[in-house]
Amino acid sequence: MSQFQFAMRSGPTPGVTFPLDGDQLTIGRDASNGVAINDAEVSRKHSRMSFQGGKYVLEDLGSTNGTFVNGQRLSGPVVLKPGDVVSLGEQIVLMYDAINMDPGATMATPYKPSVRIDSPRAQPVTPPAAYVQPAVTPAYSGMPVAPAAKKTNMLPFFIGGGVLLFICMCGGFFWWVDYTYRWCALFPFISGCH
Repeated sequence: MSQFQFAMRSGPTPGVTFPLDGDQLTIGRDASNGVAINDAEVSRKHSRMSFQGGKYVLEDLGSTNGTFVNGQRLSGPVVLKPGDVVSLGEQIVLMYDAINMDPGATMATPYKPSVRIDSPRAQPVTPPAAYVQPAVTPAYSGMPVAPAAKKTNMLPFFIGGGVLLFICMCGGFFWWVDYTYRWCALFPFISGCH
């Protein structure tokens, strides 16, 4: 018996698996989805999967940040193949896989990612008009290509720096008040300041 699953490569819960079961299931932020991913990049009802002819077909449901399969944004339904990489927006990356299940076996969760080298898939590449083919093309080494570096959200660093600056300013102010003996002048409500 073969069963399908998503394994989260990056997102709020890396390494977690989502067993896929049923003829129709939705992916989204809302807890009622078959695959619920609580992340701001994921729409409430982001994508839908339909089981047809022993395979899952994935389609985007008009999500804000888009659904991608192997880096290509979906504009219509796509049949998923084991090893496909499904992305929801820029940060959520899921690996689609088929697992052979023994009906008597115990299912293990959470998923522990392991190093996996797939045979290369032939992908049609359309070179730009000004592209010049080199005389010698190096052979494919069979090693996986590292994914592109993801963008770093700088907002937490700015907030942290602002909080640190505020603490330093407060400390400096109270040091100045103590050093210049201005407690009673600035804070007359303190007991002992009459």
